[in-house]
Amino acid sequence: MTKKATKKARAMGINHVVLEVGDIEAALEFYGQIFEFELRGKGETNAFIDLGDQFIQFSLNDVPAPDEKRHFGFVVDDRSTIRDTLEEMGVEMLERGMNFRDPWGNRIEVVPYDDIQFTKASNVLRGMGLSDIAKTEDALEQLAKKGMANN
Repeated sequence: MTKKATKKARAMGINHVVLEVGDIEAALEFYGQIFEFELRGKGETNAFIDLGDQFIQFSLNDVPAPDEKRHFGFVVDDRSTIRDTLEEMGVEMLERGMNFRDPWGNRIEVVPYDDIQFTKASNVLRGMGLSDIAKTEDALEQLAKKGMANN
């Protein structure tokens, strides 16, 4: 018997990430010291911060547990001040690169927009006030290999 081919949905990106935190207000304070963001909404057990056309949700959990490998890459326009800010806050950097844990054990990697394949649409960048941001030659080459570079 032959197996019938089934059509699959194509993954296109990430709409949002949920981070478990022990205190919603403290999470907004912590991340607000590091990143500039707009608060989309807030309730007793969650808060949402906008990342242009994506968002992060902080969800209240009294017992969040850290994980060694699980993390997400927080894309930023300019990460030059982040290491100093984290140092001033007493946040320990992990390994090489720009990785750290928030007070609830969530592991965050900070990656620069200009040097990765991830690309926001020009109308979204314009709406975020970032229309002048450009990709590095390496990022453009990676995109071109996939037929995704702007020509």
